[in-house]
Amino acid sequence: MGIWTIIDDRFRPLVQGNAELEVLGEGFRWLEGPTWFGDHHCLLFSDIPNDRIMRWSENDGVSVFRQPSGFTNGHARDRQGRLISCSHHDRCITRTEYDGSVTVLVDSHDGKRLNAPNDVIVKSDGTIWFSDPVYGLQSDFEGGKQESEQPARFYRLDPESGRLAIASDEFIGPNGLAFSPDESVLYAAETGDQFAASPDRAIYRMGIGKSGLPGKREKFATVSPGYCDGFKIDIDGNIWSSAGDGVHVFAPDGALIGKVETGCTISNLCFGDRNNARLFMAAGQRLLSIFTNTRGINPC
Repeated sequence: MGIWTIIDDRFRPLVQGNAELEVLGEGFRWLEGPTWFGDHHCLLFSDIPNDRIMRWSENDGVSVFRQPSGFTNGHARDRQGRLISCSHHDRCITRTEYDGSVTVLVDSHDGKRLNAPNDVIVKSDGTIWFSDPVYGLQSDFEGGKQESEQPARFYRLDPESGRLAIASDEFIGPNGLAFSPDESVLYAAETGDQFAASPDRAIYRMGIGKSGLPGKREKFATVSPGYCDGFKIDIDGNIWSSAGDGVHVFAPDGALIGKVETGCTISNLCFGDRNNARLFMAAGQRLLSIFTNTRGINPC
């Protein structure tokens, strides 16, 4: 079907067969962190090397939302609809308030600076979960080289109390993350040591225990070509993952059921627009989209 590759019949009902792959913007350097704002009918996303957050809407096209941005990477919305962002350069998690001011929510753990927060999600209870690898400290391209003071980890932040807890320290390169629809499972991307010849790269799953924190990780799926950077989950629990040739879709049992063939590397993605059924994709120098026949679970 051209753009759509059906590997398993479970993928057929998710495909919008007459939908075309659309280029919404181009001329960027490296895109990340697409996040839909349904009440403003717009998409925010990071152009990391250009140190800016961009905005796209159907009516107005692409514009600059904020520059400089602290070389932000991933974004999410909290339960009050505010923008939560990961800053590489400033090594922190921020919240954009209703008046446009920016509040630093956390920038350290146990008296030491965070590394370079990469991706972030917000649970239904309001807690903020984020990855903190060293990637943003290793490159002048995405914010400037700095020294790491912490092991790479996933964290859970309670924004009300300010308490920061380690969610997992089993990862060398913690990256994208998402909850299952019922929030009983945390899926997390391991992208390994970026300078290793054969880094460990896979999607892992961790059950959430009575403490509210994840248990031991178990391998869920491997993406090839490329690897899983960022990903989102639809209402049926299917995982839509970034890959080297587009978007790979995995059923909840870990089987690869289909692909969105973009012909280029996707770093991250999100659902949005009408009924949360449009897939927005950060594709290096371009912003892409396609309408699907499913709905994402991310707030819109």
